[in-house]
Amino acid sequence: MQTEIPDPPNELEGEEDLSPEQKRVMERKMKKVMKKEEKKRIKAEGETVPKTEAASGPTGPQQALVYLTCWSENRAEWKFQKIRQTWLLQHMFNSEQVADEKFSVLLEYLEGLQGAAKDTTVKKALALVEESGQAPEDKDVQQRAHRAREVIQLLS
Repeated sequence: MQTEIPDPPNELEGEEDLSPEQKRVMERKMKKVMKKEEKKRIKAEGETVPKTEAASGPTGPQQALVYLTCWSENRAEWKFQKIRQTWLLQHMFNSEQVADEKFSVLLEYLEGLQGAAKDTTVKKALALVEESGQAPEDKDVQQRAHRAREVIQLLS
């Protein structure tokens, strides 16, 4: 059961009354609607939607670690990027995400941390230390707590 989707009309109704900008907006809307309908049709047929090739670039974790390395090795080329800092702050306690050698560089980076980011980081670290007291046998929790203690010592 294949449903035919008609091609978008070349001439939109009332198109002669539209400005060139309005025509472009309408064309973009039509294209978006057609793409959405095509995805629905493919899903209804049980086929998978092909993924784009954009995913072949560096991942978020890789970009964040490159950002940190650039900060430590080449400050002239380094530029602050909030999204990279946010990723680092969210994942810094996880040794699988941020290796030990990068964590020492991250501690240096954290010395310059200010404002709400600093306050939130300290609160998160305190919570991790508190959590570690409830799970003394869990190796991962203890390792995150060790990193959290280092962060608290640095920022307090």
